[in-house]
Amino acid sequence: MNVKFLNPFVEAAHEVLQTETAISITRGELGLEKNAYLTNDVTVIISLVGRVEGTVFYAMNEDTAIALASRILGESLGALNALAQSGIAELGNVITGRASVKLSEAGYESTISPPTMLLGKGATISTLDFGRLVVPLNSECGSVAIHLALREGVNRGLSAAALPVPARPVVGG
Repeated sequence: MNVKFLNPFVEAAHEVLQTETAISITRGELGLEKNAYLTNDVTVIISLVGRVEGTVFYAMNEDTAIALASRILGESLGALNALAQSGIAELGNVITGRASVKLSEAGYESTISPPTMLLGKGATISTLDFGRLVVPLNSECGSVAIHLALREGVNRGLSAAALPVPARPVVGG
């Protein structure tokens, strides 16, 4: 894991959480994990491809997810319903999007996937040969752990626009 990919995510998380929820965030102690990730109650997964490739997990317990979604939506939610899930998934999407802009400004252009949400504690997700840098963010709503399993892309600077386009197939001879 290249540590220069860390700051764009931490900065983006602070900016987005402050703007969307008006809560103050403090960063906990960084950790490095090489084993498989065990999901928390709520995990948002977003992949990156390009000059930076890999996966980002946003992990939190259900109470934290409900508290954050309530702040984002401006209403008190009693459960992690479909609207709350959508809000949390979009939170991960906006943080990753903002971080990818910051990475692009540093010369590491990447594309992000739409978010995927896993509900339920204890599922195992292997990031294979990617170590994960874990960044805990603490607030009055609870803790969100950002797991960064990222590395510099193997195509280093090759964009989709530079890939050859296959010739159009001839139909019917």
